[in-house]
Amino acid sequence: MHVIILCMKTLREYIQDAKYTKTAIGHFNISNLEALWAIFNAAQKLKLPVIIGVSEGERDFVGVRQVAALVKSLRDEFGHPIFLNADHTYSFGRVKEAIDAGFDSVIFDGAKLPFEENIIETKKCVDYARGIDRDVLVEAELGFIGQSSKLLDAVPEGVDLSESALTQPGQALEFVQKTGVDLLAPAVGNFHGMLRGGVDPRLNIARIKAIREMANVPLVLHGGSGNSSDDFSSAIDAGISVIHINTELRLAYRDALKFSLQENPDEVAPYKILKGPTVAMQKFVEVKMKTFNKLV
Repeated sequence: MHVIILCMKTLREYIQDAKYTKTAIGHFNISNLEALWAIFNAAQKLKLPVIIGVSEGERDFVGVRQVAALVKSLRDEFGHPIFLNADHTYSFGRVKEAIDAGFDSVIFDGAKLPFEENIIETKKCVDYARGIDRDVLVEAELGFIGQSSKLLDAVPEGVDLSESALTQPGQALEFVQKTGVDLLAPAVGNFHGMLRGGVDPRLNIARIKAIREMANVPLVLHGGSGNSSDDFSSAIDAGISVIHINTELRLAYRDALKFSLQENPDEVAPYKILKGPTVAMQKFVEVKMKTFNKLV
């Protein structure tokens, strides 16, 4: 097998491209090999860059250095722009761990911290990333939107969707100036997880636009599961450059796995049982990536 070595753009450059083309890069979380192949196959088929996300819990399950090696192997072998992000990281130590393992980007999630403390801890992460010999993007969260990717009966406890509780443009500017972050994930009517009805409340598009114009850094939409295609399109036009999807992908996997087990009750080979869920996840990711890139 020959390794393809190409000079491809960096994640930073792909995100800049997204700004000018009014598109967004899809960020999809994984916790197993099936999801990784499903996402990668979708990205390859559509010839689009993609970001693989792993939260602290997902990294603990897959392995920090192991998932870094897997993603790098796909990028090196196929010459395709697939990148790895340390999603929702709550301490400097774990940010450092991901950077040292070779991740392309990290998120320090200090949304529950007091504003000044969030700045201090985020700045520490930015300073460390700037001190290494490769380009690692650092993202931070400003505004609490919950913490779990799962089906919900109601908006998560502690999440306030009222306009006054959303991330303020002026505060976002101060935060970016004091931390030097590359990306910002604001609270703009979004939340982690998705309502059981399948459709979440509308995003505050005007607030996204105001934050993007004032803070002047690419914005990331977390909690994209359950948002409508119209909301995605409007949010991208307003300044969103990366969109996170996790809960819906997990549902696609679960539902297809149930069907596979019911249809093949005597099957014991994991790679055969998991073929259906892998195909289902790939189809789901293709739909989302087409939406984010306005191909539908």
